[in-house]
Amino acid sequence: MDILVVDDDADIVDIISYSLRKDGHKVIAGHDGQEALELARKYHPDLAILDVMMPKQNGFEVCRRLRQESSMPVILLTAKGEEGDKVWGLDLGADDYMTKPFSHKELLARVRAVGRRALALGVKEDHGVLDVGPLRMDFDQHAVSVGDRPTELTPKEYELLRCLMLNAGKVVTHDNLLNFAWGSNFDGDTEMLKVHIRHLREKIERNPSAPEYVLTVRGVGYKLGVRG
Repeated sequence: MDILVVDDDADIVDIISYSLRKDGHKVIAGHDGQEALELARKYHPDLAILDVMMPKQNGFEVCRRLRQESSMPVILLTAKGEEGDKVWGLDLGADDYMTKPFSHKELLARVRAVGRRALALGVKEDHGVLDVGPLRMDFDQHAVSVGDRPTELTPKEYELLRCLMLNAGKVVTHDNLLNFAWGSNFDGDTEMLKVHIRHLREKIERNPSAPEYVLTVRGVGYKLGVRG
């Protein structure tokens, strides 16, 4: 994979980059938040590893901006271990979160896990427009419409619909949807997922009680119907 590594500590960037290159990855290195965004937009890497405490823009803000522009998986690194920081980062769309110091074997394992999950869910660098029946998702504008009607979704509703549209006609399990929208370390459950799916249906379905698009596969997950 092509991996963006950004940390204001040059030694940490060098050490992480060395480990990733030994594991067969290509590394794009940066040292502040603004540079992270510029490099991501220029090279479109497959994954980003971002320090939280960076100058110019912190890792949370960079993650938020990247999530608005692309589906690139993001792993956040921080010297802090507070639960609030972890939840905040994951809720912004990060796929994983690691607290320094960490072993590089663990980092490589997390990189491989995030990469496998993204591949399994059909995640790619999304550009242009995806149509599934009357549903349209404009990745560049981060916009959704149903027929001619623009539809405002929350970030989590957007991520859930994006996952279902990228896998249209296929069953996506509860766990995969939770991992996709909240990240692998988020301690969520199917009840929380059901609430977000209900809110999503209220915005895109003609009759949320008899959904045509977001279909329940009882005991397994959900799938996006492809009928028009």
